[in-house]
Amino acid sequence: MTPLRPQDDLPLRQALVATARQLDAQGLNRGSTGNLSVRAAVQPGAAAAAGAFWVTPTGMPAGEMTADDLVLMSLQGDADGQVLAGAWAPSTEWPFHRAIYAARPDLQAVVHLHSPHATALACLRRGLPAFHYMVAVAGGDSVPCTPYHLFGTQALSLAVADAFRDRHACLMANHGLVAAGRSLAHAAKVAVEIEALCGIYLQALAVGEPILLSGAQMAEVIERFRSYGAARRAGA
Repeated sequence: MTPLRPQDDLPLRQALVATARQLDAQGLNRGSTGNLSVRAAVQPGAAAAAGAFWVTPTGMPAGEMTADDLVLMSLQGDADGQVLAGAWAPSTEWPFHRAIYAARPDLQAVVHLHSPHATALACLRRGLPAFHYMVAVAGGDSVPCTPYHLFGTQALSLAVADAFRDRHACLMANHGLVAAGRSLAHAAKVAVEIEALCGIYLQALAVGEPILLSGAQMAEVIERFRSYGAARRAGA
């Protein structure tokens, strides 16, 4: 294992810690629940050939975490994982982070929350259907809920990777929410939006089953989202 050098991906690691603290401040995680990761940009030694990602350490609250506490893990290796740098053990959920990166080379960051509304819906073992057009922020017309598997296991990793084949988020039964994105900011945005939608959906369910948008209607939204926010102001 290579010792962590202060300069290794420092801005990226600082951003990861800041995002973890921000999500805590929003009440979306608490204590040492949840975990975050981001693909490494600077990849020393063995990481250069295999690819690697920075992940939060296990059992450490975001408020106590610093950039130097993050753990660099290889995208290759066996079921036990390969730690490349860092003084702490990685989050016990690192296997599904690695599985997402392996399945989706376009995704650069992963955010896992035990946020109240998403976790409540996951405990009902219900996914998020097309009850609102903003469900498309996760890349499709629904947010699936994976079957229950013990945390930190290969079975959970395979289920999550399968859910991410064409999505940016999924719920894990009796567990919580996972979101990923093209950047750390994008992954956090998806996570926050899906948490809010889960809350609205649960409120609607208290009255009755919401009317769902059709596949054609959601396809229109998904197409519109391809260019949403891409336009620049004149002269920008």
